[in-house]
Amino acid sequence: MKVLAFNGSPNKNGNTYEAIRAVAVELEKENIEVEIIHVGNKVVRGCLACGGCSRNMNEECVIKNDEVNEWIQKMKEADGIILGSPVHYAAIAGTMKSFLDRAFLVTSVNGSMLRHKVGASVVAVRRAGGVPVFDQLNNFINYSEMAMPTSNYWNVIFGNAPGEAVKDEEGMQIMRILGKNMAWLMNLVELGKEHIKESTGEEKVFMNFIR
Repeated sequence: MKVLAFNGSPNKNGNTYEAIRAVAVELEKENIEVEIIHVGNKVVRGCLACGGCSRNMNEECVIKNDEVNEWIQKMKEADGIILGSPVHYAAIAGTMKSFLDRAFLVTSVNGSMLRHKVGASVVAVRRAGGVPVFDQLNNFINYSEMAMPTSNYWNVIFGNAPGEAVKDEEGMQIMRILGKNMAWLMNLVELGKEHIKESTGEEKVFMNFIR
């Protein structure tokens, strides 16, 4: 099995990376491969709200000049996904948000491509805003009908300078437990495929309330 992790920090080896690696170590102990993609230092445009991905139904965003479509196909093939972001003004880092908006829209309108995969979020923060970002990242996982493992606290780790997060003993424990629980859940899902019929999906119903 394979997990695809997205590092939304501008710093390749900063505290967001440390959080992801702490989870990845536990996954790798269970022979689950982990690939980390560095999103935060890329140039990624936000969603155009053009509806092209819904019309074309080709599992692609109409914007072609970045790596988002390549990452979408990697997400499709992965068994699990980790979303990692630092905190910028109590919100997801901008480049990461642009990527998530586009990738998760494409995967949702093209037949719920991430449905029943296992997804987790991790956050690195200097002082405040960690829980709001954790909630924001989880919205993408929930909307995609993914299964979400838990830890023994919110998946937030504290640090300022790159590498400081490893000194947050409680935060590191949170990430270790998340990794163990994610591996356990992924193994349950994999074993269950042989014995339990997958539930039937439904076409999304869209409504607005302006009449």
